[in-house]
Amino acid sequence: MFAKSTKTLIGVAAIAIVLLATPSPANAGAADLSTARAATAGFHQVEAAKAAGYGEFRDAANIACIETPGVGVMGIHYVNGALVSDGVVDAATPEALVYQPIGNGKLRLVAVEYIVFYSMWAGSSKPSLFGQDFKLVWTPNRYGIPAFYELHAWVWQNNPSGMFKDWNPSGSCTN
Repeated sequence: MFAKSTKTLIGVAAIAIVLLATPSPANAGAADLSTARAATAGFHQVEAAKAAGYGEFRDAANIACIETPGVGVMGIHYVNGALVSDGVVDAATPEALVYQPIGNGKLRLVAVEYIVFYSMWAGSSKPSLFGQDFKLVWTPNRYGIPAFYELHAWVWQNNPSGMFKDWNPSGSCTN
Protein backbone atom coordinates (compact mmCIF):
# COMPACT_ATOMS: atom_id res chain seq x y z
CA MET A 1 0.00 0.00 0.00
CA PHE A 2 2.82 2.41 0.88
CA ALA A 3 4.50 1.84 -2.50
CA LYS A 4 1.25 2.60 -4.35
CA SER A 5 0.72 5.84 -2.34
CA THR A 6 4.30 6.89 -2.96
CA LYS A 7 3.89 6.35 -6.73
CA THR A 8 0.71 8.43 -6.69
CA LEU A 9 2.43 11.25 -4.78
CA ILE A 10 5.40 11.15 -7.13
CA GLY A 11 3.03 11.29 -10.13
CA VAL A 12 1.13 14.24 -8.68
CA ALA A 13 4.40 16.01 -7.83
CA ALA A 14 5.70 15.43 -11.37
CA ILE A 15 2.53 16.90 -12.88
CA ALA A 16 2.75 19.91 -10.54
CA ILE A 17 6.37 20.51 -11.56
CA VAL A 18 5.48 20.33 -15.26
CA LEU A 19 2.60 22.77 -14.76
CA LEU A 20 4.78 25.20 -12.83
CA ALA A 21 7.57 25.00 -15.38
CA THR A 22 5.25 25.55 -18.35
CA PRO A 23 4.96 29.25 -19.16
CA SER A 24 1.43 30.53 -18.72
CA PRO A 25 -0.02 32.95 -21.27
CA ALA A 26 0.30 35.69 -18.64
CA ASN A 27 3.98 34.92 -18.08
CA ALA A 28 4.60 34.63 -21.80
CA GLY A 29 2.99 38.06 -22.32
CA ALA A 30 5.19 39.59 -19.64
CA ALA A 31 8.26 38.10 -21.30
CA ASP A 32 7.14 39.49 -24.66
CA LEU A 33 6.60 42.93 -23.09
CA SER A 34 10.15 42.76 -21.79
CA THR A 35 11.24 41.93 -25.32
CA ALA A 36 9.35 44.96 -26.66
CA ARG A 37 10.91 47.24 -24.05
CA ALA A 38 14.41 45.91 -24.69
CA ALA A 39 13.96 46.21 -28.46
CA THR A 40 12.80 49.82 -28.25
CA ALA A 41 14.96 51.10 -25.38
CA GLY A 42 17.29 52.73 -27.90
CA PHE A 43 14.48 54.80 -29.41
CA HIS A 44 13.82 57.22 -26.57
CA GLN A 45 15.53 59.79 -28.77
CA VAL A 46 13.43 60.21 -31.90
CA GLU A 47 16.61 60.74 -33.95
CA ALA A 48 17.59 57.13 -33.21
CA ALA A 49 14.19 55.97 -34.45
CA LYS A 50 14.60 57.98 -37.64
CA ALA A 51 18.05 56.46 -38.19
CA ALA A 52 16.47 53.00 -37.86
CA GLY A 53 13.93 53.71 -40.61
CA TYR A 54 10.98 55.09 -38.64
CA GLY A 55 9.32 58.20 -40.04
CA GLU A 56 6.55 60.47 -38.81
CA PHE A 57 3.10 59.35 -39.94
CA ARG A 58 0.25 61.80 -40.44
CA ASP A 59 -3.39 60.84 -40.86
CA ALA A 60 -5.55 61.70 -43.87
CA ALA A 61 -6.18 65.20 -42.42
CA ASN A 62 -2.41 65.73 -42.05
CA ILE A 63 -2.62 65.47 -38.24
CA ALA A 64 0.50 64.08 -36.56
CA CYS A 65 -0.61 63.76 -32.92
CA ILE A 66 -3.64 61.49 -32.71
CA GLU A 67 -6.14 62.25 -29.95
CA THR A 68 -9.84 62.11 -29.23
CA PRO A 69 -10.98 64.81 -26.79
CA GLY A 70 -12.65 63.34 -23.72
CA VAL A 71 -11.30 59.85 -24.52
CA GLY A 72 -7.54 60.15 -24.64
CA VAL A 73 -4.48 60.38 -26.78
CA MET A 74 -2.28 58.02 -28.72
CA GLY A 75 0.38 60.45 -29.81
CA ILE A 76 2.70 60.94 -32.76
CA HIS A 77 3.36 57.73 -34.63
CA TYR A 78 6.72 57.02 -36.22
CA VAL A 79 6.22 54.13 -38.63
CA ASN A 80 8.75 51.82 -40.24
CA GLY A 81 7.41 51.13 -43.73
CA ALA A 82 9.61 48.07 -44.26
CA LEU A 83 8.19 46.46 -41.10
CA VAL A 84 4.60 47.31 -42.04
CA SER A 85 5.05 45.79 -45.48
CA ASP A 86 6.57 42.50 -44.28
CA GLY A 87 3.27 41.04 -43.00
CA VAL A 88 5.03 39.69 -39.89
CA VAL A 89 4.07 40.24 -36.25
CA ASP A 90 7.02 40.13 -33.84
CA ALA A 91 7.23 41.58 -30.30
CA ALA A 92 10.83 42.66 -30.97
CA THR A 93 10.00 44.67 -34.09
CA PRO A 94 7.04 47.01 -33.61
CA GLU A 95 5.91 48.64 -36.81
CA ALA A 96 5.32 51.96 -35.04
CA LEU A 97 6.78 53.87 -32.12
CA VAL A 98 4.42 56.30 -30.39
CA TYR A 99 5.69 59.58 -28.93
CA GLN A 100 4.06 62.44 -27.08
CA PRO A 101 5.25 66.05 -26.96
CA ILE A 102 6.92 67.13 -23.70
CA GLY A 103 7.82 70.72 -24.57
CA ASN A 104 10.65 72.56 -26.29
CA GLY A 105 10.03 70.50 -29.42
CA LYS A 106 11.03 67.29 -27.64
CA LEU A 107 9.16 64.01 -27.77
CA ARG A 108 8.83 61.21 -25.21
CA LEU A 109 8.51 57.56 -26.27
CA VAL A 110 5.32 56.22 -24.64
CA ALA A 111 4.13 53.17 -26.55
CA VAL A 112 4.69 50.78 -29.41
CA GLU A 113 2.18 49.70 -32.00
CA TYR A 114 2.07 46.51 -34.01
CA ILE A 115 0.43 46.81 -37.43
CA VAL A 116 -0.29 44.38 -40.22
CA PHE A 117 -2.44 45.11 -43.26
CA TYR A 118 -5.59 43.02 -43.46
CA SER A 119 -4.76 41.97 -47.04
CA MET A 120 -1.29 40.78 -45.99
CA TRP A 121 -2.25 38.75 -42.94
CA ALA A 122 -1.92 35.06 -43.82
CA GLY A 123 -3.36 33.75 -40.55
CA SER A 124 -6.80 32.18 -40.35
CA SER A 125 -7.58 34.23 -37.24
CA LYS A 126 -6.64 37.70 -36.03
CA PRO A 127 -2.97 38.27 -35.27
CA SER A 128 -2.12 38.36 -31.57
CA LEU A 129 0.73 39.25 -29.25
CA PHE A 130 1.03 39.33 -25.46
CA GLY A 131 -2.10 37.16 -25.25
CA GLN A 132 -4.09 39.96 -26.95
CA ASP A 133 -5.91 39.83 -30.28
CA PHE A 134 -5.27 42.72 -32.62
CA LYS A 135 -8.10 45.14 -33.41
CA LEU A 136 -9.25 45.37 -37.03
CA VAL A 137 -9.57 48.91 -38.41
CA TRP A 138 -11.61 48.88 -41.60
CA THR A 139 -11.35 51.27 -44.50
CA PRO A 140 -12.27 54.07 -44.89
CA ASN A 141 -10.52 55.24 -41.73
CA ARG A 142 -9.11 58.49 -40.40
CA TYR A 143 -5.61 57.40 -41.45
CA GLY A 144 -6.43 57.12 -45.15
CA ILE A 145 -4.83 53.67 -45.44
CA PRO A 146 -6.18 50.20 -46.32
CA ALA A 147 -7.79 48.04 -43.60
CA PHE A 148 -5.30 46.89 -40.99
CA TYR A 149 -4.92 45.04 -37.72
CA GLU A 150 -3.31 46.93 -34.83
CA LEU A 151 -2.30 46.54 -31.21
CA HIS A 152 -0.91 49.27 -28.96
CA ALA A 153 1.27 48.40 -25.97
CA TRP A 154 1.95 51.24 -23.52
CA VAL A 155 5.35 49.90 -22.50
CA TRP A 156 6.91 53.30 -21.68
CA GLN A 157 3.98 55.16 -20.06
CA ASN A 158 1.26 53.97 -17.73
CA ASN A 159 -2.18 53.85 -19.32
CA PRO A 160 -4.91 53.88 -16.64
CA SER A 161 -7.31 52.39 -19.23
CA GLY A 162 -5.06 49.36 -19.72
CA MET A 163 -1.74 48.32 -21.24
CA PHE A 164 -3.28 47.45 -24.62
CA LYS A 165 -5.95 50.14 -25.02
CA ASP A 166 -5.67 52.50 -27.98
CA TRP A 167 -6.40 55.68 -26.02
CA ASN A 168 -4.55 56.89 -22.95
CA PRO A 169 -6.50 59.43 -20.88
CA SER A 170 -3.34 60.56 -19.06
CA GLY A 171 -1.43 61.45 -22.22
CA SER A 172 -1.38 64.70 -24.13
CA CYS A 173 -0.78 66.09 -27.60
CA THR A 174 0.01 69.45 -26.09
CA ASN A 175 3.05 69.81 -23.91
